[in-house]
Amino acid sequence: MRRPPVDTGDPDRLYTLTGGRSRAAGRFDLVTLITSERPPTPGMQSEHTRILLLCERPTAVAEIAADLRLPVTVVRILLGDLLDRGLIRTHGSTRESRAGRRPDARQLQKVLHALQTL
Repeated sequence: MRRPPVDTGDPDRLYTLTGGRSRAAGRFDLVTLITSERPPTPGMQSEHTRILLLCERPTAVAEIAADLRLPVTVVRILLGDLLDRGLIRTHGSTRESRAGRRPDARQLQKVLHALQTL
């Protein structure tokens, strides 16, 4: 099964979708799971509506981008809008939750030992 290419073509459309913003707040990794907190309301931007409907069950940022056929950076900006409005919740890995945290040394030792025994 072939998927259509990601929409990277029309910069005017992408500019309009993001309100001219080129950077996301940096809160979302590709594997961050998103769930809708509320259903879409009339008058919402169509991409916001599609995200809320898609995320009725936990959905990864990468899956949302693939389903919308939009670049991940654009999807991150749209997700930031929804998060700021309290319409979605994040689960799992986010850049902010991992900032400043170091990996557990014992776990790294176990991984190193397992690799050395291979």
